[in-house]
Amino acid sequence: MASIRLDVWLYGALAVYGGAAREASFAHVDLVLPAGSSMADLLAHLKLPTAERGITFINGSLSALPGRQPDLAHTLQDQDRIGLFDLRSMWPFQYRHGAALVDELAASFQEDQGMHHMAPAKTDP
Repeated sequence: MASIRLDVWLYGALAVYGGAAREASFAHVDLVLPAGSSMADLLAHLKLPTAERGITFINGSLSALPGRQPDLAHTLQDQDRIGLFDLRSMWPFQYRHGAALVDELAASFQEDQGMHHMAPAKTDP
């Protein structure tokens, strides 16, 4: 059976899912999964509930945010590098001007016309 090798980084509280690879604030795990495995398969292998993860990157492209995880069906490829951050992690500095998105996340933003920000209503003093 064909397999894929994944370079997985677990940050913050998610480091506990790295087992023996756990350090104080992260875990770096090299995994081998069957070819065709999805993000959901990876999370199941790690025994990591999807609700515990926050910002997620696949090869530097944003794939999930807290409460928005359309990447569960994303098919992983050999040599993918995956970064999983806990819910308390802040948006990484490197991406302050935007981030590349995996197709599933980009499509989820288009479905609901993206994320919107509204300024607070002005009130008279």
